[in-house]
Amino acid sequence: MTDSLDERITRSRTLLSDHDLAGLADLLTGLREHEVTRLLERLDADDRAVLFRLIEKDTALGVFESLDPPLRGELVDALRDDHVVSLFEDLDPDDRVELLDELPASVARRLLSGLSDGERTLTAPMLGYPRGSVGRRMSPEYVRLRPDTTAAEALAAVRRDGRDAATVHVLPVADDTLVCTGSVTLGDVATAEPGVRVGDLVADAPTVTATTDAEVAARLCLEYRTAAVVVTDSERRVLGVLTVDTAARILEDAEDEDAARAGGSEPLRRPYLSTPVGTLVRSRVVWLLVLAVSAVLTVQVLEIFEDTLSAVVTLALFIPLLTGTGGNTGSQAATTVTRALAVGDVRTRDLGRVLFREVRVGASMGALLGTLGFVVAGLVYDWHLGLVIGATLLAVCTIAAAVGGVMPLCAKAIGVDPAVFSTPFISTFCDATGLIVYFTIASAILDI
Repeated sequence: MTDSLDERITRSRTLLSDHDLAGLADLLTGLREHEVTRLLERLDADDRAVLFRLIEKDTALGVFESLDPPLRGELVDALRDDHVVSLFEDLDPDDRVELLDELPASVARRLLSGLSDGERTLTAPMLGYPRGSVGRRMSPEYVRLRPDTTAAEALAAVRRDGRDAATVHVLPVADDTLVCTGSVTLGDVATAEPGVRVGDLVADAPTVTATTDAEVAARLCLEYRTAAVVVTDSERRVLGVLTVDTAARILEDAEDEDAARAGGSEPLRRPYLSTPVGTLVRSRVVWLLVLAVSAVLTVQVLEIFEDTLSAVVTLALFIPLLTGTGGNTGSQAATTVTRALAVGDVRTRDLGRVLFREVRVGASMGALLGTLGFVVAGLVYDWHLGLVIGATLLAVCTIAAAVGGVMPLCAKAIGVDPAVFSTPFISTFCDATGLIVYFTIASAILDI
């Protein structure tokens, strides 16, 4: 019977405490790469390094590539130099650059200096592109075809050079100066007549420049449902390719980041159980401090309308309902628009259209909820109070939807991540404005 992951972790910790290296090696025997990776992710940094040294060489590289970049960085610190240099040499250039971003500058320089000339030539130019750009995530290893190459010659080139390429499913086509004229798929080349020129098979395929935001390039790759996107410089010279698996990782990281910020924290970028408690605290405390300060607005509003509350104590009963409804409405709008921004459905120039659309959505939801609130509060308490609740729900939902829809666009316009306007932030903002609207309407209708 195969042990579960939890059982393996318990056994590995026992063997580590007993310094039973033979038992640890036996524990790792027969495990697949993804199983070893999951096991390492659940261990402490020192224990992870001990276990990693016991992994078979053929498996070690795959496991190392599967780990999140911060965990790779910790392993580099813990392993012997000769082991690290060997692993670093075997990594793909894009994985190498991603790892270097996690390491101290002195360690990164030492690793780069230990590379062979050929691998250093592939890696060094990628480090010159801005962080977050596709130039740092592309692979410079690809099979280039000339326009006058025949289909038969192209297949021979794939067989000769394809083993070291990031992908052979998309083949850049470029002249002797590396200026890109397009790309062809391996399927088109394989099914063409042997004498047909590659230039006649070139299809209209997307290309991106190396300074393009990596997330934008990744979405383009998935939008066109292509195995790779060709990356060029500003003069359309081919530099590399962004493969679909790398694009998927980029988008997964971006979605994790957005989800974390929507919940009022920073992304961990590593498995939860291998994240130090201090890192967890730092990822959350900044937003909590910001939200705590902003929540003072709500207290100030309640102080301003203290006399109104004293006159009609029943008003206090509906505060949680109104603030919760406003916060949820604003958060829904912000989440929807942030997602639309990410996939390119809306642009910052669409702010007016988004505002008009969200006002109508908010007013429609407010009318439905307001009618329900009017009937319930009127039957249970008083029809004047019911009118206050109904009118407030209509106003709060309209304002919250408009604010929640516009905030991500404003953030994008000033160069801030739209996800920064997270759910807790918008909820706090809507709480304060909702209370002002509530007491203003109550004062007018109840004449207090």
